[in-house]
Amino acid sequence: MADTGQQGRRPAGAGRRAIIAWCLYDWANSAWPTVVETFIIAAYFTQAVAVSTTAGTAQWGWALSIAGLVIAVFGPIFGAIADRSGPRKPWLLIFTALCVVASAMLWFAKPSPDYVLYTLAFVALSAIGFEFSMVFYNAMLPDLAPRRYLGRVSGWGWGLGYLGGLTCLVIALFGLVEAETPWFGLDKEAAEPVRATAILAAAWFAVFSIPIFLIAPDRAATGLPLGRAAGAGLKTLAETLKNIRRYGQIARFLLGRMIYTDGLNTLFAFGGIYAAGTFGMSFGEVIEFGIALNVTAGLGAIAFAWIDDWIGAKRTVLIALAGIIACGAILLSIDSKTWFWVFALVLGSFFGPAQAASRSLMARLVPPGMETEMFGLYAFTGKVTAFVGPAVLGWATLAFDSQRAGMVTILPFLLVGAALLLTVREPRH
Repeated sequence: MADTGQQGRRPAGAGRRAIIAWCLYDWANSAWPTVVETFIIAAYFTQAVAVSTTAGTAQWGWALSIAGLVIAVFGPIFGAIADRSGPRKPWLLIFTALCVVASAMLWFAKPSPDYVLYTLAFVALSAIGFEFSMVFYNAMLPDLAPRRYLGRVSGWGWGLGYLGGLTCLVIALFGLVEAETPWFGLDKEAAEPVRATAILAAAWFAVFSIPIFLIAPDRAATGLPLGRAAGAGLKTLAETLKNIRRYGQIARFLLGRMIYTDGLNTLFAFGGIYAAGTFGMSFGEVIEFGIALNVTAGLGAIAFAWIDDWIGAKRTVLIALAGIIACGAILLSIDSKTWFWVFALVLGSFFGPAQAASRSLMARLVPPGMETEMFGLYAFTGKVTAFVGPAVLGWATLAFDSQRAGMVTILPFLLVGAALLLTVREPRH
């Protein structure tokens, strides 16, 4: 166990207002992955900025891969330093601001190949800001929520995140992108309504993140100068990695999560592509499908929050993975669009709980005083092999000339990850 004598004292008490403020940060930050990374700005870049859709898709993937590498390398390092210096909100503020400013700068990305590098640079910076902010945000959970309510609070936050991102997306679609007369007299010919959605996402993140900085308590400073805190944090991280067997439960969980998260992320990224290619959905139907899927995922995260605290986070994740595997197998064997909608929405209801309960399980496993460092490793395992799932899917799709064959490769990731999770011993709660 790491020495926690010099680390910041836990907040004296959080209370309901602080927990609501913490959950609202999920509502705030989800505007970025929904509007920028997944739906609007990503499509705008590939269709209007890049030379071609194919080239744009590859360039977008490279930019996010570079950002993922930065996150994987520096997430645990920054986390270890923060644990030695004490407070987390200053770090949270820095990376929130980075994401907000970089996202807003996408307004200047005009529909021309001249802006490819500009767009990719600010997308990568905003991704780095978003993911690093999540390290410090997640690390606050064990201090704010009573241990018996960790599942509930994590699930509420994750559910609010889905609903917040979708609310922002709906406003962006109907107020800007698809509006006959866009707000503020924006010029459609210059793609200003689409570019303005980046400013909307940035403003959404900035405004709704304010409560966590004003209300949520933070750990006290240790008094260590930044240089000494950095040295101590790096030393602690090196010792943690060297003696990882001492944290065997965490190591097994992170390994299992790394594998099943690859499957979950691949499923999320390619679900719309599969729906369009195999079931003939139009672009509008795919957007509607994405919105519906996110709604069920958010509601599932909120509903399963109580189950997490009742039976434990590990069992909740396993139930969610089992539900996704079962529904996924059905979706890969049917041809009816109607039944595809039915089982896809059922699958979505398990997607949120798998993510939310993973966070609460990590919060239960982390040794006191090492929360930010360990959530840095949590971010690391979520990014370090993120390319594997899409690569295997792409290879299988080409090899068998079938989208179904490609999507089948997701199931082994979920099965192997669940099998490893079975070996983890969750602390009694």
